[in-house]
Amino acid sequence: MQLSRMKSLLKEIKAFIDYLKYQKSASLHTIKNYRLDLYKFNKYLEEKNISLNDVDNVIIRGFMANCFKKGENKSTIARRLAAIRSFFQYLVRKGKINDNPAKIVSTPKQEKKVPSFLTEQEIALFLDSIKPINPLEARDKAIFELLYATGIRLNELVSLNIDDVNLREQLIRVKGKGKKERVVPFGRIAAQSLDNYLKLKSKINKGRIDERALFLNYQGKRISSRSVERIMGKYIKILAINRKVSPHSIRHSFASHLLSRGADLRVIQELLGHKSLATTQKYTHLNLKKLIEIYRKAHPRS
Repeated sequence: MQLSRMKSLLKEIKAFIDYLKYQKSASLHTIKNYRLDLYKFNKYLEEKNISLNDVDNVIIRGFMANCFKKGENKSTIARRLAAIRSFFQYLVRKGKINDNPAKIVSTPKQEKKVPSFLTEQEIALFLDSIKPINPLEARDKAIFELLYATGIRLNELVSLNIDDVNLREQLIRVKGKGKKERVVPFGRIAAQSLDNYLKLKSKINKGRIDERALFLNYQGKRISSRSVERIMGKYIKILAINRKVSPHSIRHSFASHLLSRGADLRVIQELLGHKSLATTQKYTHLNLKKLIEIYRKAHPRS
């Protein structure tokens, strides 16, 4: 009987993951995390011998307390709760259960983190340290110049195809979260780096390459997010920047530098592909020092 109930819950989880993938067009990152979160929740229910119909808010809180006891941070536990909440809401819509037991469970309070970013000087040093001597270094230069020129997400960058780039108009077509498309401009230096890379692209892996993908690994296949992170780590190590930075830090730098130079917050929201302006507003924290400086210079009674 217990085995039958376990199989039933796993079946519902798999159906929910398919729903996220094929109907909601959720990102691969979300799908992967929600699958892990729900399998972990399922394992907890198995250990406690609790069936799907017996799950209530107390059991969900018990699961969260168990995660906390195991040393998981608040953001991970909050994501696990979001996965459980979405899963049960899906079951309600399907008529499998009457009510969502997770809807009254409070999300753990998150510590507000200021996004890590590089100063304009650090970005310049980083980008100038990449010398496009061979095809792979030309690729590295194009990758990071484009990331800083557009502020796109790492998974958006590695998903780019050749036909998503308009070099003449200096525009890229980006497929964002939920497969929502947006067009993002890039500047002269990124255009030059891309042009240089595209001229050398066919020399990677002696021309045995994925013709469709924009950025390739040394085997001529589409480059992965993990590879880009590794490549950035190599250059950052040479520069001896003693704090944790990643390709995502370049996105934060892009937004912060535009804001500090007077760009409108809504324009930045559009470029970043944020659904809500509240998500973009976190970048105002990075520019508080600059804001105070401008205020003291400009206000007549400061």
